[in-house]
Amino acid sequence: MKHIFPFLKQLKLNNNKDWFTQNKEHYLIVKEEFENYVEGIVHGIRKFDKKIEPSLTAKQCTFRIYKDVRFSKDKTPYKTNMGASINPGGKKSAIAGYYFHCEPGNSFVAGGVWMPEPEILSAIRQEIDYNTAPLLKLMKAPSFKNYFKGLDEDGKLKSSPKGYDKEHPQVELLKNRHFIVSHAFNDKQITDTETVLKAFKAMYPFMEYLRTAQEK
Repeated sequence: MKHIFPFLKQLKLNNNKDWFTQNKEHYLIVKEEFENYVEGIVHGIRKFDKKIEPSLTAKQCTFRIYKDVRFSKDKTPYKTNMGASINPGGKKSAIAGYYFHCEPGNSFVAGGVWMPEPEILSAIRQEIDYNTAPLLKLMKAPSFKNYFKGLDEDGKLKSSPKGYDKEHPQVELLKNRHFIVSHAFNDKQITDTETVLKAFKAMYPFMEYLRTAQEK
């Protein structure tokens, strides 16, 4: 991905429509390069996660570089990162899936369910309540712990969720509103397909646990 990071660095310094228009041809080269990379990642995930459909394409996974600034204080028109969400059914699917984020100095991979709808959130919490053992087991696995310290705690409740006792043995897990794990990579590591795929494979049992909850 030799064109992507230099372009994103320049875009961060020149985040305006005039500059982007003048560099549109360069952006299209970067976009194609990124989509080719995503195709390789999708192909690699499919080897261990059979729920990623053979028909799933990079275009169904990659996010637009254009920002929606209607409700944002930051009115710069373009994202300074490139990302893709590889879920069964594509990026718009609510099913647990994989995400990677390419941004100079802030690249990472992640996976799980972000901002689930109330019924999905309830189903995941119910699965943790009734069937905690598989989750605790996968989180203790060396392959998982090599990349992830636990669930990301962004947006975590300060008290137990409604319907659950504050003395529940897994109350800290139940407090989560997102069920995500993540691992930071440097700019060189995030461009290496095999490095990224190893992290995704380590989180695969977590995907299956969440999907089991979603399917019930």
